[in-house]
Amino acid sequence: MYGSRGTYRSEVGLKCPNCKVDLVSAARHKITVQTCPSCKGMWFESQQLEELEDETFDFGEHAKGTLIPSSSPTTLKCPECAASLRRFQYRFYDLEMEFCENQHGYWLANDEDTRVLELMRQEEKDLQRKLRVEDRWAATLRRMRSGTLLERLRERLH
Repeated sequence: MYGSRGTYRSEVGLKCPNCKVDLVSAARHKITVQTCPSCKGMWFESQQLEELEDETFDFGEHAKGTLIPSSSPTTLKCPECAASLRRFQYRFYDLEMEFCENQHGYWLANDEDTRVLELMRQEEKDLQRKLRVEDRWAATLRRMRSGTLLERLRERLH
């Protein structure tokens, strides 16, 4: 049955793609999402996944968005539109999740939201390390290009 906003719903609400039971609202990491009381899976709307990522690491000016270079079909159905969900590897990590091609959201298995937070923490550390290395390299290049260093090298070579 289709709801007032064109979403696929049972008489009661959204259905779990795995168990077909009604999803219930629950707070996960400060975000209210639809969860399955049986399998503990979670339905994150697209902006909710971005909010989850921002809990740990706000990309700010950096390009953001979940990259899906390839995906494979699943037998799971989108709780919103009943289209087949597709499986992909989240941000090239060893975490697979499903998404709706109609951009309704993402299906995460039990506690995968916590794994997303862990991955974002690591990504932030990696980016901070990369920026520190780039800053140090730029400082080294400036010192190497400075007149005093070049003059000292010339004196030693003559």
